[in-house]
Amino acid sequence: MSIFDQIRKPTLLLDEQIVRRNIRAMAQKVAASGVHFRPHFKTHQSCQIGEWFREEGVSAITVSSVDMAKYFADCGWDDITLAFPVNLRQLDEIAHLAERIRLGVLVESVETVQALGERVRAPLAVWIKVDVGANRTGIAWDDVETASALVKTCQAYPALRLNGLLTHAGQTYQAAYPAQVEEIYRQSLSKLQSLRHVLEQQGLAQSLILSVGDTPSSSIVQDFRPADEIRPGNFVFYDVQQWMLGACTWENIGVALACPVVSLHPRRGEAVIYGGAVHLSKEYLLSKGQRFYGLVALPKDGRWSEPLPGAYVSRLSQEHGILRLFPHQLEQLRVGDLVCILPVHSCLTAQSMGRYLTLDGNWIEMMPRF
Repeated sequence: MSIFDQIRKPTLLLDEQIVRRNIRAMAQKVAASGVHFRPHFKTHQSCQIGEWFREEGVSAITVSSVDMAKYFADCGWDDITLAFPVNLRQLDEIAHLAERIRLGVLVESVETVQALGERVRAPLAVWIKVDVGANRTGIAWDDVETASALVKTCQAYPALRLNGLLTHAGQTYQAAYPAQVEEIYRQSLSKLQSLRHVLEQQGLAQSLILSVGDTPSSSIVQDFRPADEIRPGNFVFYDVQQWMLGACTWENIGVALACPVVSLHPRRGEAVIYGGAVHLSKEYLLSKGQRFYGLVALPKDGRWSEPLPGAYVSRLSQEHGILRLFPHQLEQLRVGDLVCILPVHSCLTAQSMGRYLTLDGNWIEMMPRF
């Protein structure tokens, strides 16, 4: 029986061969650059998929929440960076985790460092979060005064170990072409190097590690140096956004949302699927001024086909998805058929769905929702 015969409702399919290939390719690329690999696990959020990373020699990981850190600690991971600004309301949980594993946290205020120093007794790796242009979190890369204060405050507490400077150059997601991604990467490293140099010149810190991590840069840049560590996450699955950025090909996309067709409207050039915002999220991209929420493929040879030319998810409500299709594409569909939607952002689709069905019929569970 085909994997598609057992699907009754929106189901997130996972191609294990593609996912393992993506992991292996990135691990080999990082090794060739001679930098440390600390992949971000927020995309897949699965102990089982985590084991596929271990098979490629990965021993240290990144997560995005305290709950995720606890989940992967329970899975046997003992070197985890929590790449989200410290939430002071979870200090007790952070302190307990630091007693179990080698834990790293991000800081950008003296008050946070002081709170950690007063509460945490086990060794704790501290990273100064630096903003190199994404304008989300972190101190400005040229804010030497704050950086110096953070270093001095860390040094006042024996349990706190200042590891280095960490950034996420999220502005690569707005790049227009691959060469621009590379330029953003080089500029980001130059800014981190500049801040590190000033701190060293002041005699405040030596041998600070530079940690960077975004999938566009990690996929497009060939030599990661002078970074010391990279932390990409989305590359495990990739998605339509990464494809459009030039970070991957459609063959690298490792997940697709299988959705039943519930109605056809040839006069409108549309089909309606059971698969809406609660399954795909409302993340969208623009193409020629038109929003789209995913690309459309069909079941083929036990997996999904290449995306149908010009076909896309044009609108979403809670449970409904509206597909725009050419007449000859609509003629291929019948009510009750399945289509496979390649997500704009695989991280959010995975988060929405909560588990995966592999193409050989096995379920892979994600971390529980707390």
